[in-house]
Amino acid sequence: MEGENQTNLSEFIFVGFSDLPELQVPLFCGFLLIYLATFAGNLLTVAVICSDSHLHTPMYFFLANLSFLDLTYTSITFPKLLANFILEHPHISRTGCLVQFYFVLCMLCTEFVLLTIMAYDRYVAICNPLRYTVIMSKMVCIKLSAAIWFFGMMEPIPYTVLFSELSFCKSNRINHFFCDITALLDLSCTSTRVIENVTYFLGAVLVMTTLMLILISYVNIISAILRIQSTEGREKAFSTCASHVTMVILFYGAILIMYMRPASTYSMDQNKIFSLLYTALTPLLNPVIYSLKNRDFKRALTKGRC
Repeated sequence: MEGENQTNLSEFIFVGFSDLPELQVPLFCGFLLIYLATFAGNLLTVAVICSDSHLHTPMYFFLANLSFLDLTYTSITFPKLLANFILEHPHISRTGCLVQFYFVLCMLCTEFVLLTIMAYDRYVAICNPLRYTVIMSKMVCIKLSAAIWFFGMMEPIPYTVLFSELSFCKSNRINHFFCDITALLDLSCTSTRVIENVTYFLGAVLVMTTLMLILISYVNIISAILRIQSTEGREKAFSTCASHVTMVILFYGAILIMYMRPASTYSMDQNKIFSLLYTALTPLLNPVIYSLKNRDFKRALTKGRC
């Protein structure tokens, strides 16, 4: 398109990993297996937690929320990623791109807050065990869950509104496998300063605030654990936090690698690879981490098979 029409693009084409034509079939098979394993693993986690009354505790309630979030997240991004390998010109409408952009941000924002609440749950369980059932009552957990998802839906609205007002004239080819904000900003022919400033400011506030709250929770948790006299008691307390700590390291590590690396090393091709860390790797590993490290979950899973 030339001239005026370039600012009225009605659809985009995903580049994905099409620059590796000789690897299209292996990549399709690999990503399909990852998607199926991620979906099945997180769906199984939700099913086991819902079906076993012994797992109807705050920790597993929030884990079920996380698993539901992960299977939803991968279902937003992976179908288009897989289509990139089998369609000659995988495209998405501008409206579809806007919707995908919004829901990807929804899942990201929700996960930040959810991991923070899960850290608070572990803090209450270890630092205030006698009042745990009162502080983290069923109604409190439901209200916290509702607040988490409500926040996750509201937080991306400013980005989405600003994105909807952009005009695109450089190209309709998105050098990514989903509607990522950095890839879309590269295509804009209008000023992106406002949306960049809003994105960096609100994103930094969200990431740093939630990370700080998690760190504060674990400073108090570690302090409380070190006061436990028995080695067995300390090991048991540490084991209740191990899975969550691993998830936090994986998720925040992926986000920080993605957005905090030096500008001199930045490229869209690297961006696609690093995006796989939080769109594919962490959702795939979360069920594995919990099933391998948690006795109660493994017991419930074994009982379900029997």
